[in-house]
Amino acid sequence: MKAKQVVRDVGRVMGYSFSDVDKIAKAIPNELNITLEKALEKNPELQKMAEGEYEELMNHSKVLEGMNRHASIHAAGVVIAPGELTDYVPLYKSSTDDITSQYDMKGLEDLGLLKMDFLGLRNLTVIDKTIKLIEKKGKEVNLEKLEFNNNDVYKLFSKGHTIGVFQFESSGMREYLKKLKPSVIEDLIAMNALYRPGPMQNIDDFISRKHGRKKIVYPHPLMEPILKETYGIIVYQEQVMQIAHEIAGFTLAEADIMRRAMGKKIKALMEDLAIKFVKGAENKGIKNKKAEEIFSLIEKFAQYGFNKSHSTAYAYVAYQTAWLKVHYPAEFMSANLTSEMASIDRIVVLINECKKMGIEVKTPDINISFEDFRPIDDNTISYGLNAIKNVGSKALETIISERVDNGSYSSIFDLCSRVDQQKVNKRVLESLTASGSLDSLEGNRAQNYEAVDEAVQYGQKMQTEKDKNQVDLFGLNDQESSLIKIPTLRELEDWSEKESLEKEMEVLGLYISGHPLLEHADDLEEFTTIAFDEGQTLSKNDNICVGGMVAKVVRRYDKRNREMAFFDMDCLGGRAEIVVFSDCYQSYGRLIDEGKVVFVKGKPSDGSDFTDLKILADEIISVENVRDSLSQSLNIKFTSGEIKPDDVDELMNIAKENPGDCKLMFHLPNSGSPRPLKVLAHNIKVSTASQFIKNLRNKYGKDSVWIE
Repeated sequence: MKAKQVVRDVGRVMGYSFSDVDKIAKAIPNELNITLEKALEKNPELQKMAEGEYEELMNHSKVLEGMNRHASIHAAGVVIAPGELTDYVPLYKSSTDDITSQYDMKGLEDLGLLKMDFLGLRNLTVIDKTIKLIEKKGKEVNLEKLEFNNNDVYKLFSKGHTIGVFQFESSGMREYLKKLKPSVIEDLIAMNALYRPGPMQNIDDFISRKHGRKKIVYPHPLMEPILKETYGIIVYQEQVMQIAHEIAGFTLAEADIMRRAMGKKIKALMEDLAIKFVKGAENKGIKNKKAEEIFSLIEKFAQYGFNKSHSTAYAYVAYQTAWLKVHYPAEFMSANLTSEMASIDRIVVLINECKKMGIEVKTPDINISFEDFRPIDDNTISYGLNAIKNVGSKALETIISERVDNGSYSSIFDLCSRVDQQKVNKRVLESLTASGSLDSLEGNRAQNYEAVDEAVQYGQKMQTEKDKNQVDLFGLNDQESSLIKIPTLRELEDWSEKESLEKEMEVLGLYISGHPLLEHADDLEEFTTIAFDEGQTLSKNDNICVGGMVAKVVRRYDKRNREMAFFDMDCLGGRAEIVVFSDCYQSYGRLIDEGKVVFVKGKPSDGSDFTDLKILADEIISVENVRDSLSQSLNIKFTSGEIKPDDVDELMNIAKENPGDCKLMFHLPNSGSPRPLKVLAHNIKVSTASQFIKNLRNKYGKDSVWIE
């Protein structure tokens, strides 16, 4: 029972409301190995709660923290013994009838039993699904015969476009890939091993050596063949073993014992091995001081060295997924979306990736879509109906099989009359309507949603008549079903765009037919200083401003225990990741709330581009205040041609009718100079209201009116 879990469990037992317990649990920082004591030190707000009405809850939680909550099962671990397991270990039957050992993996190892992990990888399923979708196009792909020299695949890695690519998806990894620019499979194997706590500190050195910015040095010539592929840096456990073998003459079995002793920091054994290592090196003509230096070096790296065979297998799968993403993007992204249908967060990430790739994910359609995501063509994917909340696979099975056998549905009444009512119930129909899946049928969403009860009743009557007709061998009741009157939809105005989008969000977890940001489109277009489709690298010194909706906020504490935050921002053209350090958070933290529309001014992090934008925030402005905060002057440019006094008078009258706090600046043609003449309209300040700006642009041209 770790910090958050123990608070939730104790609170539940003590009878506190969910909201109270949730408030306390959320006040505990999201940090690895956080304890209640550390959390109280870091968060003064939590300290206040612990000293006030929640004192008893916190005291009990401190006592129980760290205790085992329940018996858990390793998802992939299998224990292997030379005979009956009961002769070696006590067993335990879980509530789901799984037979498990009562000892943990370390205890089993101490007993001399073999414990092996048999892991299942989601990505192998993605590869399999992708290949099957490719085969439906009449093409064949044999990934076993892929050669590891495809430049397009390495370009994908070098640009950091690795969403959906096994092991290379995280934002940190993508940033390193852009710097590394991998060109061979060995680079991918090494990055897989290096991007972990501990060895991560060597990544920058690894990149600098690859690109010749730093000299590659080897502690001893004998180590060059071993460390050449990793540019002189010890990355793998196998390298540690090879060095012990080559430098000190250890057998590979002895080298493995040394590696394990170093990894587990078994001091007594390491002291014995150090003496043996130096002695063995001396036999190869290596001086004691140099041998001790090499032993210290490999001891340091052995503590977090990664298994190369493991990393190679992972890089192999990563290369395969990247190859599929490059050559069959619609099939690959469809398979990825299908594999992640249970996770709305992942669906959102993958659909955003599809947008960046120029692939449109169409809204779900009961007459086109299947249970899973499927490519319609090279640039379009049909939404998977099984990703809609409350719509189970049994309901979809009956809906899709009936459609395939007997054709498209024409109305909600036609649908209900043809499918099994026990599987396709009211809840299923409401979710299908809210998701937009019935948009191709008769009526609008409001009409179909309101008609669900009547449609279910009509369907039940039709099913009953069908059952009767099946019983009558001579078909004497055939006409009875035609006597049941088909209901009609009531005249109803469709839901507003806002209501439609809210209901989409409820059942899909994302907006797909539109976006709430569209109502702020004028502000977003006016004050966002970049375009997400430009595809060029930004400089870390650029000052940029981006507007969008706050999503997925994560709050943390820096090394000085000051609160900071990370959040994603949905923008009309793409997505940005925002980092808010403590100084900025202190000033603008109140604006960081999921669903809020804000503008972020700041600098892109090193290596950011328009497809993978990360901004270090300097200032955050709410959409309501953006025009006042960011508008210094309204600029109007007069192009060629004589400017008549009447034109100026007319403009001055328009300006006076729209007063505000913004300066008015004219840009006039300047004969003999390519630069226009800037003239400030004295004693006149104007509004920056979007309608006023639109009117000016209609009159003088879109490119002739702008705000600075």
